[in-house]
Amino acid sequence: MKKLYSLMLVLSFSLILAACGTSEGNGSGDEGTPDTLVMGFVPSQDSDKIADTVEPLAERLSEELGIDVQGKVMTNYNSLVEAMGANQVQIGFVPAFGYVLANEQYDVEVILKSIRYGSSSYKAQYLVRSDSGINSFEDLKGKVWAYGDKGSTSGYLFPASQLMKEFDFDSGSELESEFFSGTQQTGGHDNSALAVYNGDADVATTFDDVRTELEEEYPDVMDVLTVLDYTDEIPNDTISVTKELDDELVQKIKEAFLSFNDDEDMIEIMNEVYNWNAIDEASDEEYDIVKETYQEFKDDISL
Repeated sequence: MKKLYSLMLVLSFSLILAACGTSEGNGSGDEGTPDTLVMGFVPSQDSDKIADTVEPLAERLSEELGIDVQGKVMTNYNSLVEAMGANQVQIGFVPAFGYVLANEQYDVEVILKSIRYGSSSYKAQYLVRSDSGINSFEDLKGKVWAYGDKGSTSGYLFPASQLMKEFDFDSGSELESEFFSGTQQTGGHDNSALAVYNGDADVATTFDDVRTELEEEYPDVMDVLTVLDYTDEIPNDTISVTKELDDELVQKIKEAFLSFNDDEDMIEIMNEVYNWNAIDEASDEEYDIVKETYQEFKDDISL
C-alpha cells in the first residue's frame, strides 16, 4: 500500500511539473520563436486604411516564415515602443526616434531601413499657406504650430531642434510657450498639413512631401500649401525587432523583407503605407545623429 501511495505521489508530482512547463510557454511556441508575430505600425495616415493595406503583407510574411503574422496599428510612436518593450509587438515599423527610444529602453534591434526615392535619409519640411505672408523662420513667431506627435522625428524633434538653435531656446517647452502662440498635436502628418490647409494652424512640420498623399482628395494642396524650409537629413524609418526573438528567426525575417524588393505587390504596399520604394539592411550606428538630437529633449519630452 505504501508503494502504491508513493507511486501515486510521484505520478502526481510529474503531472504538476508537466503542467507548469506547458503554462510557462503560454502557447507561444519555443523560446524566441512565438506562435504569432505581431507587426506594429504607427499612423502616418488614417489608421483603418493602414490596417487594411498591410493585411496582405502580414499574410505573405506568414507564408514566408511559417508563423502566423498579424498587423497592428498603434495609437502613436510611444505606444509602439512600449508594446515592443512588453513583447506584445515583435516587429516594429519604427521611425528613427522611436527606434532610439526602443533601443535604449528595451534593447530593440534595428535590422532594416526604408529607401525612398533612392535615398536612406530624408528631410522634414515646414508647411505654410501660400497666402500667409510667412517667408522666414522669424515670421513664425507668435504663430500656431501643428505637429503630429512629440515622438515623431520629422514631425517634431528635428524641426524643434533646428528652431531651438535658431532662436536660442534651451528646451522644446520654451520654444512652444515663448516663441509660438499655440501648438496642436494632430496625431499624423496629413492631419498637420490639413490643419494649415484649413486655417486652423499657421505652420505644420511633416515629412517631405506629405502633400503628395493629399492631392487626390485636395487637388489644390500643392498651390495652397508652400514649403517654407527643410531640416537637416534624417535617417529613414526602421524595421526593428525585440530582443526576445532568436537570431535564426530574426535572420529569416530580414531575408523575407529583403525578398520583397523583387516583389512589386509587396513594395507597392510599403509605398502606399509609408512611401517606401525599397528595403535595405541597417545598423545601429546609422542612427547616432538621432541619438544626439534625443539628448536635447531627454528631460523635456514626456513620452
